[in-house]
Amino acid sequence: MANFFTDNPDLKFHLDHPLMQRIVALKENQYKDKNDPMAIGFDYAPQDFEDAMDSYNQVLEIVGEICGDIIGPNAESVDHDGPTLKDGNVVYAKGTQENIDAIVKAGLMGISLPRKFGGLNFCIIPYVMAADIVSRADAGFANIWGLQDCAETINDFADEIQKEKYLKRVCNGETMAMTLTEPDAGSDLQAVMLKAHYDEGKKTWLLNGVKRFITNGGGEISLVLARSEERTQDGRGLSMFIYDRANGGVTVRRLENKLGIKGSPTCELVFKDAPAELCGQRKFGLIKYVMALMNSARLGIIAQSVGIGEAAYREALGYAKKRMQFGKPIIEFPAVYEMLAVMKAKVTASRSLLYETARFVDMYKSLSHISNERDLTKEEKEEMKKYQKLADMYTPLGKSLASEFCNEIAYDALQIHGGSGFMKDYPIERIYRDARITSIYEGTTQLQVVAAIRGVTTGAYLAQMKEYEKEPIKPETESYQRILIHMTEQYEEAEARVVVQNAEFIDFHARRLVEMAGNIIMGYLLLMDVQRNHEYWKTLEVFLKFARAKNAANSTFIGYSNLNDLGKFKYENVSL
Repeated sequence: MANFFTDNPDLKFHLDHPLMQRIVALKENQYKDKNDPMAIGFDYAPQDFEDAMDSYNQVLEIVGEICGDIIGPNAESVDHDGPTLKDGNVVYAKGTQENIDAIVKAGLMGISLPRKFGGLNFCIIPYVMAADIVSRADAGFANIWGLQDCAETINDFADEIQKEKYLKRVCNGETMAMTLTEPDAGSDLQAVMLKAHYDEGKKTWLLNGVKRFITNGGGEISLVLARSEERTQDGRGLSMFIYDRANGGVTVRRLENKLGIKGSPTCELVFKDAPAELCGQRKFGLIKYVMALMNSARLGIIAQSVGIGEAAYREALGYAKKRMQFGKPIIEFPAVYEMLAVMKAKVTASRSLLYETARFVDMYKSLSHISNERDLTKEEKEEMKKYQKLADMYTPLGKSLASEFCNEIAYDALQIHGGSGFMKDYPIERIYRDARITSIYEGTTQLQVVAAIRGVTTGAYLAQMKEYEKEPIKPETESYQRILIHMTEQYEEAEARVVVQNAEFIDFHARRLVEMAGNIIMGYLLLMDVQRNHEYWKTLEVFLKFARAKNAANSTFIGYSNLNDLGKFKYENVSL
């Protein structure tokens, strides 16, 4: 029996991070559900940190077992069969339904939702870790299971009646959809035009219009972004609505025929007087609720990228050990073992960035939920503000770098397979196709760079590098710290050269600066990992060699460019 949690020591390592004690205490509100005599009916709640961690480990072992024994083995048939459309409704592939049934039977829906709705009340880190594991098994299924992010948004912003109504259903196994994009409104969500109007006679909101590229659009419950204010054209006229498929009014017009993640149905939806409920306040749909929802979704894509990268690396490693050429396994050739070493370093660095980001999210969200029950102290308010800022900084950074690494790892993994990798006889062909979407959906890499560049221009990433530099380290790792300090100085020089110029010059170099910042931050995270477990030093060495070379190239490009160079790259000067 395979287990995708216990066979990967990196997961347990991150689950045991020192900050977890503080995070769990906040999430459990000092273990109130177990120890408060007024909290009746939560006997399964943890009584202390050790009890909570034991629950996390047990649940993640169940996730790992289901992924190893059911979801992973079903991945090829699901990719081949895919979902189908029948009478305007989505029918999952046989393997997908088996996956859902197994997950629901094990009680793995609503992992992070409150116990009063039937959830496990876990913090974000074990939930993200489960997404990491599920994505390794089948990236397409991770989209169906992972849309519990929508339930998090309901928990954060809906009223108590709506929470009671919908969150219990999610915990009981119903799936969700994030219904945002339209034919003429992809990344530019301010252009959403699906109309919402309140019908006085029916005493309900009715939705009319078309949504496109909707992941799991056939889900039972959807969060829909719609234009509630007449004669508006921008984000201030948009509100968020909860749509229940049981109420009718929505038809799945088509299923997209995609390159990858074929088990995940991507739908075009037609709304015709579809009844829905307003979620939160009018006019805040985009500027508040969707922004929170997208950040949660992007954290999920970082986890998906890491899981796919893990799968690709393992497939390549296994093949390289068995494939014989010129009388020996190909893993013994430098051209191959160098690729594998860099692939492993990219997976490990991405995972460290993923869980650092998740820790930041956990801290500020837990404090935010506590603030709904009592006034935070001054120190707690400052702490919440600090971690929210860090989460907002790290999410686009992680999404851009981890998804690009994921694609690079999958590319190299297929290359190691040679001609065999191009055939459907090996899982790497599917994994390679699945990887491609990670740098596109939930905001392309280019859009993530637009979001992340603020961390460059304000000096926020540089300040965080300096904070990492202050962390105590073992004497034998000082040489690695010196490398990172030099890389930071190089980044600081490049940043200073760019940010004093105009906005176009900053945008032109944004990708290079964000990439440099990310490489340094991941390097520091790996350095701190080495302090807790010396076995990570080999991966740190490989990553720093790779990252130094990349940063040096970016620094050189920036150093040789000036304002006059911009015109050379414009369309009219490079087109045929």
